[in-house]
Amino acid sequence: MKSRFHGSMEAKLSIRNLYKIFGDSPDEALRLLNAGRTKEEILAETGNTVGVQDVNFDIEPGKIFVVMGLSGSGKSTLIRMLNGLIPPTSGDILIDGANVAKASDEEIRSIRREKIAMVFQHFALFPHKSVIDNVAFGLKIKGVGASERHERSMRALEQVGLGAYADSYPEQLSGGMQQRVGLARGLAAEPEVLLMDEPFGALDPLIRRDMQDELVQLQKTLNKTIVFITHDLNEALILGDKIAIMKGGRFVQVGTAEDIVGNPADGYVAAFTKDIDRSRVFKARRVARPANPVERASLTRSSALSAMDAAGRDAVYVVEDGKPVGILTYRDLAGLEPSADVSGAMIANFPSTRETTPISDLYPLAKSGLPIAVLSEDGRLAGVVESKAIFAELGRGPNEDEVEDTPVAAE
Repeated sequence: MKSRFHGSMEAKLSIRNLYKIFGDSPDEALRLLNAGRTKEEILAETGNTVGVQDVNFDIEPGKIFVVMGLSGSGKSTLIRMLNGLIPPTSGDILIDGANVAKASDEEIRSIRREKIAMVFQHFALFPHKSVIDNVAFGLKIKGVGASERHERSMRALEQVGLGAYADSYPEQLSGGMQQRVGLARGLAAEPEVLLMDEPFGALDPLIRRDMQDELVQLQKTLNKTIVFITHDLNEALILGDKIAIMKGGRFVQVGTAEDIVGNPADGYVAAFTKDIDRSRVFKARRVARPANPVERASLTRSSALSAMDAAGRDAVYVVEDGKPVGILTYRDLAGLEPSADVSGAMIANFPSTRETTPISDLYPLAKSGLPIAVLSEDGRLAGVVESKAIFAELGRGPNEDEVEDTPVAAE
């Protein structure tokens, strides 16, 4: 099959037209697949099984890309192709321009040493080895000297919060701690790309959530490029900068958590997302509306009331250099003379949040009765959120028409 690869210059990992067919005649099966035959028809006619079909994606450096799918969807086959454990039938797998799909065995070994590491669901720790020796085992196999092995392994254990347990043994650790040892083993290799195949799948729910939170916090300092495999949509929504929903070897939808939950591509995705708590997925920017503020330099009672009328609100923010300094309400202005100085009526203690704050965290702020100021990273007023917009959003079902106002910022 002719490759159509045109990798993204910004991507750390680029996948194009990736196929994996298991059986004795993969080329014939691939020909039938490209001719429009289904997986079931190909299996019946050739005995070949289509594992992964025409998968394409890019991952920017430092991002977490989550592949979510049920058993048999092809996600584990996909991740094993990424580091050369399974050769693809067709397609390209580029890591910093090095094509794993076309690499020799020696080149793949070099990529694994220098670029990529894998963390599995099952810890596979040696019970007779100490924690630090378990972490260092992969480095020993690679021929790394004893002093460097120890230094890198200790650094990895410190990163996952287990430095004090270096001389302990696996049986002395909880399940969550053992999984952190497995993560440390991957980190000790100092990879640029980390592949994680359902690493928390064997953990109890509470420990699993703790590990998810720890990975999110750890990623803020590690800044690794991560491919994370899971069958749990909630886990995908918590971890993923981008999420791919996989079914039958194909990507059904790729997008942010807000894309997946707010605009499911089909009934399959909609069925997965229907019970998701939308307030924890959607961010403040989704329900923010234009603020229509008043500049402090030109602030008068008349200008403030005019701004309220134009926006259809009973309150207006006052800004200096784009940053909010207070809010005025219609009730406070109504009793003032037209020529009065209105600065004294400003409320300086106003509710504010960031564009990326989950809607669920806005509930306490909405109790003030004032529009919530939505701030950009540099502290400028990017929009406002009113309580009615929060409840209108949460009351809408997937794929319903947007409310009349247009959000300030789209994902």
